[in-house]
Amino acid sequence: MKLLDNIFRNRILATATLAACLPFFGFAQQQQQTPPKKKKKFIYEVYASWGYNGEFYTPSTIHVSQSALGNDYNFVHVKAHDHDGWNDGLFHEALSIPQYNYRLGFLLDEDKGLGFEINFDHTKYIFANQDVRVKGTLNNRSVDTTVAFNPQNGFYYYLNNGANFLLFNITKKWHFVKSRNENFKLDLLGKFGVGPLIPHTQNELFGQKNDQGFQIGGWNTGAEASLRATFFRYVYLEFSNKLDYARYHNLNVYMGAAHQAFGTEEMILSLGLVIPTTKKH
Repeated sequence: MKLLDNIFRNRILATATLAACLPFFGFAQQQQQTPPKKKKKFIYEVYASWGYNGEFYTPSTIHVSQSALGNDYNFVHVKAHDHDGWNDGLFHEALSIPQYNYRLGFLLDEDKGLGFEINFDHTKYIFANQDVRVKGTLNNRSVDTTVAFNPQNGFYYYLNNGANFLLFNITKKWHFVKSRNENFKLDLLGKFGVGPLIPHTQNELFGQKNDQGFQIGGWNTGAEASLRATFFRYVYLEFSNKLDYARYHNLNVYMGAAHQAFGTEEMILSLGLVIPTTKKH
């Protein structure tokens, strides 16, 4: 009888032990069956482009300060134009001579279409060959007169090696249309950013020339709308219309500095390459 009691007790203990261990076996099996989550990549794709652009500038007042010369005056409501360069025989000179642009962008969220872009426009700003009002102090004397602003008369004002807009943009992409095999896609992009100005100053005022060169010369902000056609997934052609506001400070003139601000409308055409970082492409 005592033997039967021991057998019965041992069976109860074995059953209880097995019941206690079953949840752990089930958890281990579930852990083995659940596939690990894939880490989402921070950058979905990288793109880069090179192109050419044309500009239209708003009128601007240029303030000139030359305290050592007793000068503090304005060129009032001046008009400027660009210098395309790409329509003068693009393939007969260096690619960086005309007004060019480049983009380096990163698509960070494919589902939301959000990204970041480094956006540079080599623009040319030419102020010359017009009658312009001069108002302020010249040689410590008050003036309000008109001068013939042209090189023959000792006047020119060029940001000809670049007014040079650099922007750091937040971008948003909307898929517009695509083929079934995705060998053709048409997307809309919106871009907005701020950044520094890196102008090259070259000027002569009242017969006095500056020491021309590049400088950090202020800040700008811009918004851009683009239509991008992508072919065979990796090559794209992009047309953009851009509005930019630039504010220049301490531009180099002879024994002094110039300050001005103006708006720009740009028409941009560029050719680019998409570099995917995921297997989805």
